[in-house]
Amino acid sequence: MSLKGKILIVDDEPVNLDFFDVMLSRLGFEVVMAEDGEEALEMIQQDKPDLIILDNIMPKMTGWELTKILKKSKAYEHYRDIPIVMFSAMDAVKDKIEGFELGIEDYITKPFNFSEVLARIRAVLRNKELTHQVVNRERRLALIESLNQSLLYFTDHLKRPMDEMITTAKALDLGSKPGIAAFQQMVVKEGEEVLAALEGLRDEIQDLQSEGARLKQSEVTLQDLEEKFQKHFHSSAT
Repeated sequence: MSLKGKILIVDDEPVNLDFFDVMLSRLGFEVVMAEDGEEALEMIQQDKPDLIILDNIMPKMTGWELTKILKKSKAYEHYRDIPIVMFSAMDAVKDKIEGFELGIEDYITKPFNFSEVLARIRAVLRNKELTHQVVNRERRLALIESLNQSLLYFTDHLKRPMDEMITTAKALDLGSKPGIAAFQQMVVKEGEEVLAALEGLRDEIQDLQSEGARLKQSEVTLQDLEEKFQKHFHSSAT
C-alpha cells in the first residue's frame, strides 16, 4: 500500500511551512501550502489534497472554522472526506473532543516531534486507503448480490412455464402419429434438460451467495473502521 500523496499544510508561520515542505518533500510527499484558511479553501478546490495539516490559531479563519466549512458546508461536500490533522497549542480535553466531533482524524499539541507527526500522517493515510478499499469492496459485493438476486428471479421465472410445457407435452394423446410423437418426446427431453440446467444454475447462485456472506463476516467492514475510530477518539482525547 502506497502511503505517499499530496499534503496541504495550512499555517500562518512561514517557518513552519518551510519546515514541513522540506521534510515531507524529502520523504516523497507532494506538498502544497497556504498561509490562512481562506487561501486553504481555494487550494483545496484547486489541488484536491489527500491530507490537510491544519494549524488551529490563524488570522482571518481559525482551524475550527475551516474544518466546519469543509465538513458541514454543501459547497464543499466533495472535499468532506479529506482527512485533517490539526495542530494546536491548546491541550485541553474539551478542545480535542470538539475537534474530533467536527470530523478531524487526529489532533497534535504543539510543540511537536516530527517523527510523531510523520507516524500520525502515515496512520491517517493508511486508514484513508483502507476505508477506500473497504467501500469499493462493499460496493462490489452489493453489485454481486444484486446480480445474484436477478439471476435467481430469472431462473425461477423460467421454471414455471417450462414445467407447464413439459406437463402439457406429456399429456398430449397423439395416437398413431409417429413423427409427431417423436417431436413430443424431443420437447419433453429438451425441456427436462433445460430444467436441470436451471436447477444447477440456481444451486451455483446460492453457493455464491453463501460465499459472499462468509466474506462479509470474515473481512473488515465500515462498522469495524468506525469502532476503531471511536477507540482512537477516546484514547487521543484523554
